[in-house]
Amino acid sequence: MSSLQRSSLLIPPSVLPPAELAPTAESARLPRRSPDTERVLNAHGHTNARQVLREIASRRDLLTQLATRDIRIRYKQAVMGFAWALLTPFLLVGAGTLLRLAVVTMSGAPLDRGDLGSVVLKSFPWAFFSGAVGFGVASITSNLPLVTKVYFPRAILPLGVVLASTFDLGIGAVALVLVMPFLGAQLSWALLWVPLLTILLLTLTAGFAVLLSCANLFFRDVKYITQVLLTFGVFFTPVLFDAPSFGVRAARILMLNPLAPIFEGLRLSVLRGHNLLEPLVQMTRTGPVTAWEPWYLVYGAAWAVFLLAGSLILFQRTQYLFAEYA
Repeated sequence: MSSLQRSSLLIPPSVLPPAELAPTAESARLPRRSPDTERVLNAHGHTNARQVLREIASRRDLLTQLATRDIRIRYKQAVMGFAWALLTPFLLVGAGTLLRLAVVTMSGAPLDRGDLGSVVLKSFPWAFFSGAVGFGVASITSNLPLVTKVYFPRAILPLGVVLASTFDLGIGAVALVLVMPFLGAQLSWALLWVPLLTILLLTLTAGFAVLLSCANLFFRDVKYITQVLLTFGVFFTPVLFDAPSFGVRAARILMLNPLAPIFEGLRLSVLRGHNLLEPLVQMTRTGPVTAWEPWYLVYGAAWAVFLLAGSLILFQRTQYLFAEYA
């Protein structure tokens, strides 16, 4: 009796696999992948922002845990405690006040409390933006062991940094509520624009954080370029000054900054009670200047939505390369 006949007698026929299910030599060499791995390695599949957001929403517990971890690390054993959230805005307020005093001293005009209120109001959202983007750009490279070992939507890392920075923004918002009534804030229906402008600020900040964190993984000098841009970007954003102060043409150029409509919208709605659906012409020393047009709001919203959507799609399609560039 041959060895083949003896083996067939030892194994019952019901246990023998059918011919079409029997593993071949070629299929035995192929590695087995989980559904998550197949999804990550499929770089050329169709991906849209809705799918990415749905996947991030399914891991919202991880997003919350990462944000909580960043908050605890930031304030653990800190001498000033939560006062660190107010340090950067207060430094900006001091710098802006000195610049305003220098300008009014040379021009001979008195310093209006509304000018000081404008600097105070816009310093807090700028501190949030610069802090979230500054920390978010290195969120992938600082978590490489986690990125290379476990699958999860990688965009959760920069989004967690932005979510943690909203804690500082919340502390600043409480301080603004207490201070702004003494700096010219008006109680009006225009304050209803503040939540919408805050959402646009959060969306735009998240878009920049996701995009730059992805770029920093492939080009490590992006982190240093971002720090330089954030350091000097305050002078190209209407934070220490208002956009109409630069004249007609320069004001329009300055409003091309995607942050400018958000900051100027906050100033006009809080300090002047202006409805952002209506245009506004402001008188300056050089003459009348268009301080606001409704399309500024549409422009800022378009930047926020398309930047975040495009960044998430780019992130999702390139994250299969993260382990290679780690």
